[in-house]
Amino acid sequence: MKTVLLRLSGFTVLPLLSLITPLLLLPVIAGFVGPGGISSVISGQAIGTFGATVLMWGWNVDGPVAIARAHDARSRGAVYLKSIRTRLVLLVLVLPVSAAIAAAVAVPGFRVEAVSMAWASVLAGMSPAWFCIGLGQPRLLALYDTIPRFIATALAAPLLLLTHQLWNYTAILAVATVATLIMFHRRFSRDGQWLPTSLATTLRELKSQGHTAGINLAGNAYASTPTPIATVTSPPVASGSLATADTLYRFGLFTVVALGNAFQSWTIERGISNGRQRHIAAIWAHAGLGLAGAVILTALGPFVSNVLFAGQIQATIQVCFFYGIAFLFLSASTPFIRNLLIPAGQKALILRWTLVSAVLGVAAMLAAGLTGNTPGIALGMALSEVVLFASLLAPSLRVLNDERNHHHEP
Repeated sequence: MKTVLLRLSGFTVLPLLSLITPLLLLPVIAGFVGPGGISSVISGQAIGTFGATVLMWGWNVDGPVAIARAHDARSRGAVYLKSIRTRLVLLVLVLPVSAAIAAAVAVPGFRVEAVSMAWASVLAGMSPAWFCIGLGQPRLLALYDTIPRFIATALAAPLLLLTHQLWNYTAILAVATVATLIMFHRRFSRDGQWLPTSLATTLRELKSQGHTAGINLAGNAYASTPTPIATVTSPPVASGSLATADTLYRFGLFTVVALGNAFQSWTIERGISNGRQRHIAAIWAHAGLGLAGAVILTALGPFVSNVLFAGQIQATIQVCFFYGIAFLFLSASTPFIRNLLIPAGQKALILRWTLVSAVLGVAAMLAAGLTGNTPGIALGMALSEVVLFASLLAPSLRVLNDERNHHHEP
């Protein structure tokens, strides 16, 4: 328990540095884009987040497991080099595609801002955070992910105030990302080659992670679409209101990721005898976090959104409630996916149900948007998370029972 508490505190407290600074940037950005540009900027962020998921491919799920189970530093370095090669290939495709989509979705007067925010968000896909998570060392996460992002964002803040040009943030973050990757490479994979020596080998590596990448992409597809759909189908004020709730929801997801990072290597590490008890602790912790987040988002969402966006616009209680439902069920399903089903080799099952939930959710969001029901877009996303949780509950409990039976075998 002491070990998991140390990991939890490290994976939670240290990344708060990177969480707080972007929150402080929101009033600055809202001040020069105004109510009409908020949804375009946040749409760019959502599109960039999906682009980062494409870059990450399956490494944020498969990677920590591979690192936690690696026998030595050389094996870990080989895993990391594979990830860099695949992500560099994908980066060549993701940057122009994300820019084109962000520009197409944005209000005409805010296309540059939308593309800048999209590219800034895409860069998160190059982070070595998953490697640090697999090692169970939050100190490395702070050193190679949290602190560089904090410094970049802090440097960008005065430039945004002076120039009102969002691309400054993107440029500074890009420099910080490249510098961090170079330092990480020198420490953990010094003797390896970054660039793909064989494109065919890299493509085979991408193909081998097809199921995991499909889970990531399908899950993030419906999570990234509410704001772009609202921006295209709703008036600026209505879409901006939903976008503010969406932003709070995404910042709230940080806590789910932090909790998942703390528990993942702890529940699946080699040589443990109380695996089932550890899984149950993770399940209850995620359920409690989900419920607390849903209550907080619903009760405080309108007020906090008004403060963060400098009084330009605020979320409604109804939209915050729907996002709270989505948060609850996403948090509750996280330990099922990361700690039970993925290590048990159930990737195809997760992918199948993620696709089903994505199709249902996106269809509901589109139907709501086209009929002028902006809050219904948020309800559609909540529907996706409810369907995914319900479909994975029984298989996850079977894996958990297998853990108990295996533990009692003579």
